[in-house]
Amino acid sequence: MKLYDRKRRSFSLLISLTLLIVLFTACSADGSGGGGSPTGGNDGRGCTKVGVLLPVGAPSERWEKTDRPSLTQDIEGALSPNGQVDYDNAQGNSATQLAQAEADLARGDCILVVGAYDSTQAASIVAKAHARHVSVIAYDRIILSKDLDYYVSFDNVRAGQLQGEYIVAHHKKGDNVVMINGSRTDHNAMLFYQGVLNVLQPLYNSGELKKVYEAFVPNESSSTAQIEMDTALKANHNNIQIVSAASDTMANSVIASLKVQKLSGKVLVTGRNATYTGIHNILTGDQSMTVYAAITREAQVTADLVRVISAGNGLSSVVNGRITTADGINIPSVLAASVAVDNTNIASTVIADGYVSKSDVCQGVPVGTDGVC
Repeated sequence: MKLYDRKRRSFSLLISLTLLIVLFTACSADGSGGGGSPTGGNDGRGCTKVGVLLPVGAPSERWEKTDRPSLTQDIEGALSPNGQVDYDNAQGNSATQLAQAEADLARGDCILVVGAYDSTQAASIVAKAHARHVSVIAYDRIILSKDLDYYVSFDNVRAGQLQGEYIVAHHKKGDNVVMINGSRTDHNAMLFYQGVLNVLQPLYNSGELKKVYEAFVPNESSSTAQIEMDTALKANHNNIQIVSAASDTMANSVIASLKVQKLSGKVLVTGRNATYTGIHNILTGDQSMTVYAAITREAQVTADLVRVISAGNGLSSVVNGRITTADGINIPSVLAASVAVDNTNIASTVIADGYVSKSDVCQGVPVGTDGVC
């Protein structure tokens, strides 16, 4: 009788273990247990629902006007016919961006494309996503997390070097330089700044150029940039020959300050992003150059990356480099090249690419200007 009881207990235990394995396998398969994605994906495989989170709205021209429509259209197209994008903009707030990411995860987004407002704070988004086996693509701005999955951007140090090289090629000995830089919380802005300094610092050290004023502008705010430029002009009694501005938005504010002092067109002003405003200002002679990084191309390669993640193969067809984080982790990356644009190559770059239209940038510009209008 005791032997029979032992056999019955052993048989019952075997049945219980079998049922437990079956239940665990079923839960893992449908994503409701075992740490899987709530959508049934496995680190993005089979994913058709993507969360796109961008950092700021106004005053930047690019995020809402260019990145948002490009990313939405390209990602939905890459995952056709069932592709869906949930879009949010943090409006310059890290806590808001984290809450938006949590909302995306709760509604089943299985890949997140994050243009981080704060590269350090956004590491929390990666942690939240990985808890659900959701892949994170850092878009345009690196996220400082050792667990980041992918990074899509431009070679930002090289972009800064292009701006610095333009200044070196067009300066005069002893010129006074003002630097209106991007936000310290924007990792890309700091890489761009590093690139500019790689070129200009030796000239500062030798006295060939003199840096007389410098500011870091949160969110690249146009109003703050103008205040900083007003301050720089006043502090230096208008004795400024060069302004290195980290974006066309801020360059436009710099130009507004220079116009008040009747200095516009007399001071070399650089910018970045090749916006409509920036190109227009080059055509009018108020801005000297901009750094062109084709955002539409950046959005397309991001969509290509989403597609291959969803398919579960083919990463080597899109990943073309690696970025090393501060703690030595190599992040698979897609990096694109930038181009310096001035009045000599507008037609062959941004207009030829369809990045800006001739009709828009030539408004109010005399016919024949620079062979463009």
